[in-house]
Amino acid sequence: MNTSLKAFLDLTRAHFFFAWPLLFCSGLVLAFENYGNFSWLLTIKVACIGLIGFEAGFVLNDYIDREYDKKDVDTDGLTRYWRPFKERPIPSGLIPPTKVLVLFVIVVILVILLTLTLPWPHLLFISAIGVYSYSIEFFYQLKKRNQTLPIAQLLGRTDFALFPVAGYLTYGNPDLTALIYFVFFYPFAEAHLGINDLADVRNDEARGMKTVSTLYGTRGSTQWIFGFSLLHLIAAFFFMTMLSVVTRIGFVLGMCIIIFANYRILKEKSASVALRVLPLFHVTMVIYAGAIILGYVV
Repeated sequence: MNTSLKAFLDLTRAHFFFAWPLLFCSGLVLAFENYGNFSWLLTIKVACIGLIGFEAGFVLNDYIDREYDKKDVDTDGLTRYWRPFKERPIPSGLIPPTKVLVLFVIVVILVILLTLTLPWPHLLFISAIGVYSYSIEFFYQLKKRNQTLPIAQLLGRTDFALFPVAGYLTYGNPDLTALIYFVFFYPFAEAHLGINDLADVRNDEARGMKTVSTLYGTRGSTQWIFGFSLLHLIAAFFFMTMLSVVTRIGFVLGMCIIIFANYRILKEKSASVALRVLPLFHVTMVIYAGAIILGYVV
């Protein structure tokens, strides 16, 4: 395979491509349930917005951290998990930073053009969330370099939590369903971030990053993950009251996986176990999104 293509796939974390439109469209199908009138055209359009929009976030992440990523000391852990060809393209010199910035601008323009095809006021909702999400990602990457409290983590993951909500707002309106989806997904996003930070603690120490793991140590990280997982499970029970029986079954399965992952982390309390259970959180996310969509289909 061409080296440039491999670098592009590593930059965009391409092997996870299916997860982002699935999660985004889970919000859309909830809007179809509440407001009716399913549309294949809108679904395809929204899936494209979700995919391209999320990939833009990955590109922005790598561009902002391009100098700090050169300090990595552990290339066999989180880097190998997230990158299909196991390379950070910018520090390794495979893609120049200027080309990465140009790519980010191009994909953002594509998202804007797709968003402008949405009806009013939904294009306004998505535009506002898009501006906020890219701005807060920039803030997160800078703030975590110099902080004494995990402000970057608490604010920075609101963009991920808003992602499925944005999918809902492509067709639905700001309402109780949108709010509960956010309340349900935000603690999941924080627990997920805690696992990422714990798995990558050696690199964050080398970079001088102030993450939950470097601020509070392994014990503090496990408490962070457990606490937000518990909040997520509580929110899930409330969210399930609004969902179909099929979707509830999927949610129960996902919640069981979250409980098992926390058991492993609390038992071993190490970066290695965090890396091993990280896929369980991603599987759970796919199960949640798939269960919402399946519940609508059947």
